[in-house]
Amino acid sequence: MIELGPAAKLFIGVGAAFDLLGTIGLVRLPDVYNRAQAATKCVTLGTCMILFGVFLHSGVDAMGVKALICAVFVLLTTPVGAYSLLRGALISGVPLWEGSICNAYQEFLRRRAAPQEPRPKEPSEEKNA
Repeated sequence: MIELGPAAKLFIGVGAAFDLLGTIGLVRLPDVYNRAQAATKCVTLGTCMILFGVFLHSGVDAMGVKALICAVFVLLTTPVGAYSLLRGALISGVPLWEGSICNAYQEFLRRRAAPQEPRPKEPSEEKNA
């Protein structure tokens, strides 16, 4: 059996705890938006910590470098994928939880769709016209 160093144990243990919390949030939270937030944030951090613990354990060899590359890939792609998925859900009409307080994206769309009132001209603009 391979013995892990204390730093590698710490990173892998904390990463596994974050992954566990993310999966609990995925099951327990009320709507798709909250669930995806829990899964994205916790699982991204947890997976990256586990991969960094693997790097600490193996050192700068093939497995360690692959673990770091995978961590960077997870950090770059998971938030983008979650954003795209949730934006598609919002546009297609998946409702928020009834206890949600505000929907900033819908308010933004409503303001953007409202007709714009022409702003009054400044006195300096009238002289130039």
